[in-house]
Amino acid sequence: MSGKQNSAVGEQSPAGPKKATKAPKPESRLAMIRRARRINRELAEVYPYAHPELDFENPFQLLVATVLSAQTTDLRVNQTTPALFAKYPTPEDMAAAAPEELEAIIRPTGFFRAKAKSLIGLSTALRDNFGGEVPGRLKDLVTLPGVGRKTANVVLGNGFGVPGLTVDTHFGRLVRRWKWTEQEDPEKVEAEIAEIFPKSEWTMLPPRIIFHGRRICHPRKPACGACPIAHLCPSYGEGETDPEKAKKLLKYEMGGQPGQRLSPPPDYPGKPAPTLGEAE
Repeated sequence: MSGKQNSAVGEQSPAGPKKATKAPKPESRLAMIRRARRINRELAEVYPYAHPELDFENPFQLLVATVLSAQTTDLRVNQTTPALFAKYPTPEDMAAAAPEELEAIIRPTGFFRAKAKSLIGLSTALRDNFGGEVPGRLKDLVTLPGVGRKTANVVLGNGFGVPGLTVDTHFGRLVRRWKWTEQEDPEKVEAEIAEIFPKSEWTMLPPRIIFHGRRICHPRKPACGACPIAHLCPSYGEGETDPEKAKKLLKYEMGGQPGQRLSPPPDYPGKPAPTLGEAE
């Protein structure tokens, strides 16, 4: 053996040449669907009390509250609607409202002029076209001023028991974080998620995801270390992983704070939200 050969042998590490690390195998669609459905089951155990976080007593109130919820919090809507529904309890009453008086009541929700126009418009349409009743069909609801698919699905699912997926900001953010879809357009997100779950899950899936997004899986700093589904999340580590630090990031009932509803369901484990004017 030549000296050159001896030198080459001597330079090798005792363990021999390093083996190439295999890249993780891409998740199959079937595996993703199984993981998605498991996340849904586990969220149902974490939030058995998940519900729409708008106060309402009938489909008309739910429709109005959902329109008002654009670009504001459900809490602010819930603090505003008691006075609104006391003055305008029916579509006929709201259709006849003086715009400036309606605007004054809903001002805390923001964009109050545009919202007042939508509320008067949809109330007028309900009065004139639907006998003063909120229709229970998607194709009818989306004809109302200010009502799109998201609002229609909220009303159908929670006011009429008709299956529908409500794709709001939290829903879209989390399903992308969980790699269920890469779509950004709400209607495309709705279509892709609808293929993953049976219709029987469509109404309750969004509240569970929205609850999780508001309480634990925050937009900028998720509480990964306090997340009960971290073991199923492909994005684990984007947020705080230290359990004690993550616990301090929890919100609403998970963090010992009031919820968003002034009149929460009987099984809600948190505190009711404060009324408008109370210290928050």
